[in-house]
Amino acid sequence: MIRGIVAALVLGLALPALAESDTAKDIKDTAANAQDSAKDALGTDSGAAKAKRHAKRSVRNAKKDARHKKNEAKKDVKDATDNK
Repeated sequence: MIRGIVAALVLGLALPALAESDTAKDIKDTAANAQDSAKDALGTDSGAAKAKRHAKRSVRNAKKDARHKKNEAKKDVKDATDNK
């Protein structure tokens, strides 16, 4: 039982250190979007592959926007609480 508690504690402390920052995620998303744009410029793929790629790009962009809005909301809350 103690081993389980220790293992949970170790995982709980280690996981935030392994998490990607929002900046790193933005860089990965930008690189993937550039790669997708290059594939679109070639115009050599089928409609299904192109549709799948565009859907993934839309999801990436939505996640990026959500991350930015979350960070803005955190900043606004911090600014509101620091001014008091």
